[in-house]
Amino acid sequence: MPRRPTRGRGSMIARPLTFAPFSRSLAHLHSTHMPKHQMLGSKVPGSPSNNKVVKKILKEKNEQSESSEEEEFGGDVQADFAFFDPKPDDFHGVKILLHSYLDNTEWDLSGFVDLILEQTTVGTVVKIEDDEDNGLFSVVSALNLGRYKDHKCIAELKEFLLKHCLEKNIKGDLRVLLGEQAHNVGLLVSRRVVNLPPQLLPPLYDALCDEISWATEDEPTEELRNSFRFNSYVLVSKIYKHKNADKKNRLSSDSEEAIIYVNPEDEIFHKLSLWSFNFPFHAEQVTAHELKNYRPMGLVMAVEADKVSTFREQLRSLIDEP
Repeated sequence: MPRRPTRGRGSMIARPLTFAPFSRSLAHLHSTHMPKHQMLGSKVPGSPSNNKVVKKILKEKNEQSESSEEEEFGGDVQADFAFFDPKPDDFHGVKILLHSYLDNTEWDLSGFVDLILEQTTVGTVVKIEDDEDNGLFSVVSALNLGRYKDHKCIAELKEFLLKHCLEKNIKGDLRVLLGEQAHNVGLLVSRRVVNLPPQLLPPLYDALCDEISWATEDEPTEELRNSFRFNSYVLVSKIYKHKNADKKNRLSSDSEEAIIYVNPEDEIFHKLSLWSFNFPFHAEQVTAHELKNYRPMGLVMAVEADKVSTFREQLRSLIDEP
């Protein structure tokens, strides 16, 4: 049986993910206006809480903040977040988190969610412990693009990426990763609510990476063990890109950043990536005044597997910095 992280308990103060003043205000704005149905999955009637298998509960970490910051975000929200194996009951919650994974394209999203939930040895969902509503706040997984190549959802995902890659110098490399090298490529899927506590990110990614490593030893067949020996990862994410980001003297204000990363770890992945490209993102309309100079964009990245240890170190440093 695959090994699991040790269990711990604790509380976490939930605040928006913030690593620059401008980004912080945007994160808070986004979380404030997030519809409730995007925050929680549907309640599953008759789902016994004692069937939950806790993978890891974040250890208690004391946070100190200035009173002005606490007033800005309306005080602290205490919650016990727990890591769980994915299971069929999580279908609706995961589907909500992934509803715009490929923008507003019609594709086999339900089949994609099923793949994530069926792969229980590698993958994690985050919930609040003992939450009767079975609310789901995050999902991470890694799917082998070769192993699942015959599934409709993976074929449609590959078609989407190739169609939206307009950079000729990258499209050839993308085609190779999705084709002849697919058996060594992991699709790293990571989605969560905007205001999930950032302190959860290092243990969440550590758990995923550990599970991938364990799967190369513990899966019952050589074929399955090999399916987790990734050489590269492909990530599909979302950013806000300044409308003048590609122009000389591009920014109208020193406070405006060229790119706002919805997920802070994506900035690390982006810097470590072998290549990346953007595509227009239509599923979300920008209405916030703070984003008037920005456009939502899809971000696709290829990251070599040997860069993951560097990513984990840099993510811990980013989250732990004062």
